[in-house]
Amino acid sequence: MKIPFDLPRLKGFRFPHEIIAYAVWAYHRFALSTADVEDLLTERGMIVRRETVRQWVNRFGAHFADCVRRDRPAGADKWHLDEVVVPIGGAKY
Repeated sequence: MKIPFDLPRLKGFRFPHEIIAYAVWAYHRFALSTADVEDLLTERGMIVRRETVRQWVNRFGAHFADCVRRDRPAGADKWHLDEVVVPIGGAKY
């Protein structure tokens, strides 16, 4: 899991930037809703409202979305098919 932590110093936030980074990263990386991110953080023992997650996503989301897109492998035009076994009428081809 590569979470970009290169955010500027976050003064005035109740939670450390690692938690904010995790919430925004999970939202963008797995296409979760704010309620899902709220549940993930609750499972880890952090009580965060979904409105707070939404504000974090609006504020820091562009940076994280760029990082997630950058880290994904590029799409290729060619598909390489190794081995395929297809049973047709009981015979394997």
